[in-house]
Amino acid sequence: MTRPVKPQYSLRVQCLDDNNEVNGPQITAYGRAAWALKHLIDAGDRGCTPIDQPGPRWSHYTYLLRKKMGFTIETVHEKHGGTFAGTHARYRLHSKVEVLEDNTGAAA
Repeated sequence: MTRPVKPQYSLRVQCLDDNNEVNGPQITAYGRAAWALKHLIDAGDRGCTPIDQPGPRWSHYTYLLRKKMGFTIETVHEKHGGTFAGTHARYRLHSKVEVLEDNTGAAA
């Protein structure tokens, strides 16, 4: 019996300045970091939450994107009600990027 092949997500972006001019390196994210970056790009100013885009470790994905790859991502803590009331994070990408290559097909 063979194991199923996991999808290999990758997303290559070019960093831009406020005038949409190239100002940084091309960066390629892989795996769940690519999945998270794709969702952050698609979400725009509204951002992403683990409630809207379920993922097991959003905080780790944003850590990788921030600390290891240099993206500027804001974290806002929001209250929510319900049986398990508390707070959740909303993540917003502030780095301007242009997608050069997208192999995150299943993330859409």
